[in-house]
Amino acid sequence: MKYSGWPEPGELVVGKIDEIEDFGVFVDLEEYQDKRGLIHISEVASGWIKNVRDHVREGQIAVCKVLDVDESHEQIDLSLKDVNDHQRSDKIQEWKNEQKADNWMEIAFGEDIADEEYIAIANELLGAYGTLYDGFKQAAIHGDEALEDTDLDDDERDAIVETARENVSVPYVNVTGYVDLENPSPSGVDGIRSALEAAEGNGEIPEGVELDVTYVGAPEYRIKVRAPNYKTAESVLEASAERAIGAIEAEGGDGEYHRQRRTDDE
Repeated sequence: MKYSGWPEPGELVVGKIDEIEDFGVFVDLEEYQDKRGLIHISEVASGWIKNVRDHVREGQIAVCKVLDVDESHEQIDLSLKDVNDHQRSDKIQEWKNEQKADNWMEIAFGEDIADEEYIAIANELLGAYGTLYDGFKQAAIHGDEALEDTDLDDDERDAIVETARENVSVPYVNVTGYVDLENPSPSGVDGIRSALEAAEGNGEIPEGVELDVTYVGAPEYRIKVRAPNYKTAESVLEASAERAIGAIEAEGGDGEYHRQRRTDDE
């Protein structure tokens, strides 16, 4: 995806060096549609420069700082020397992430997706998370809930979530669910306690998974799961709720699992 507008002064941009002249370097901006900038020789490197080609080469991918933008003359002034190693590394990683996300968009909606549809969907993700990559990442971690504040329709949300879960690597995911436990039987509180112990797995939780069950407000209890991937997290969450419900029903009580909180905020 390439932006149709103009970069802002001070912004870091990724470009491919297209043409080298004695007075400077022309750069095609990789993130902006049909935009080209100039790095004056004085902005290529610090100190005196005898030959520009000693510092850059044609076809090189470079991270530049935008110094000035003159839209009326379609001129973008860039600096190479004002970008430090840390900024360069972070910007290149961000650019690579957006290339991945662009590929995920094609997986989710097909290579033949119309430009207008692509832009509309992309703008929803950009508006919610700032980048396409972060939009897909949050969809992989939180599922459909991550897209609740967008205007995407159900089919678009499903396509993004499905693609994200298949392609996005995240260090861990957190999922949350709730279980209502009521026990009017003689076992009362003890029966509830047994159901909660069952929900916690009685010490038999898979390696690399964290499970926490906490009281929210009668009769609701929160189940939080932290796991290496969404599939594992959801499986552990549902199994925890099922154990709790099975245990409370064995005591003569009732249990119900749901994903959204029902009690008032604490």
